[in-house]
Amino acid sequence: MAGSALLKKASLVGAFFVSAFYLGAGHAQCPLPGPLPVAEVQKVVDGDTLRLADGRSVRLIGLNSPELGRQGRPAEPYAERARRRLAELVAASDGRIGLQSGQQDRDRYGRTLAHGYDARGRNLEAQLLAEGLGYLVAIPPNLQLVDCQRTAERSARQRRLGLWRQSPLQSPQQLMRSGFALIRGRIERVERNGGGIWLELEGPLVLRVAPAVLRYFDVQRLQSLAGQRVEARGWVVDRSRRGGVKPEQARWLLPLSHAAMLEVVR
Repeated sequence: MAGSALLKKASLVGAFFVSAFYLGAGHAQCPLPGPLPVAEVQKVVDGDTLRLADGRSVRLIGLNSPELGRQGRPAEPYAERARRRLAELVAASDGRIGLQSGQQDRDRYGRTLAHGYDARGRNLEAQLLAEGLGYLVAIPPNLQLVDCQRTAERSARQRRLGLWRQSPLQSPQQLMRSGFALIRGRIERVERNGGGIWLELEGPLVLRVAPAVLRYFDVQRLQSLAGQRVEARGWVVDRSRRGGVKPEQARWLLPLSHAAMLEVVR
């Protein structure tokens, strides 16, 4: 079913929509900050992106949903389900949502960065995370809801819902392409230099914490991680496509943006 078809009006009465946003705040998984501007959704593009009637494209903060199939690549597991679920949540709010802009309000593609809320004051990203239909991502400076969104994802993971029904974790040796990934492995060596802190894993992967984001980490803890097993998430880069990799360098690079993107495995 097309995304626009899923945005048929629900039974909510439009005149009460704004007050519903405010009164529902106490029940939100990530509490509503107060009355918000309301936007009409024209189309649900995928599980984390909306197109508004005013022409804006909105990327929901803190959520990375599986990629739909495009350019000859098949859809990732649960990609279509995530898109349908977001469309259902929007439709249940009469096709309109409350938007809270991020501290950084646009990404490099010109999309508006915002948190979305339904007519009952519930955070859209947290609902999808709690159902296992996306991954938490923490990208400074838009970090306001990191803690509650992480709680939502952990709930889905504990209940093995959606994406967590079968573990999405990979080892560094299993990496085949660039893009978003969850990696589990053992850190062999930690190095700090002018490029930041480098965490070298067993296998062809290195994690990097750039100087610009060091303030979002416990630096002393990072430097003590040699020998520890960790779980890292983010967008993996294939360095072999950037002019070659030196013999002593790992092929794959995963830049870390925030401490929520790295966890020690107990």
